[in-house]
Amino acid sequence: MPETSPFKSRPGLARLINATRYTQAGLSAAWRHESAFRQELAACAVLAPLGLWLGNSGTERALLVAPLLLVLVVELLNSAIEAVVDLASPEQHELAARAKDLGSAAVGLSLVGVVVVWGFVLL
Repeated sequence: MPETSPFKSRPGLARLINATRYTQAGLSAAWRHESAFRQELAACAVLAPLGLWLGNSGTERALLVAPLLLVLVVELLNSAIEAVVDLASPEQHELAARAKDLGSAAVGLSLVGVVVVWGFVLL
């Protein structure tokens, strides 16, 4: 049996507690440091209740809310990529710029996904 990494968390309930703490820390950091995350969260705070109200079935409601959550997830991943790139390469570099651009493109496509799904469900 392979040895586990000393950096892995403990199993069981301790792992769940640690994961919850890391999630809270990540969301808190995104709120404090990422204006795009705050803007997208504000849009979700408006659009999610609207989607729940406009949806005629559970499936429609899920289809209207899920892409909003996806935008937040993609934004968190983009912010993580940007933070790592800035740490690894504070100077201008073609690959660093490409990594940041790809993360931004992912956020942009997830926003397009919101428009497409809402359009199909509501029109």
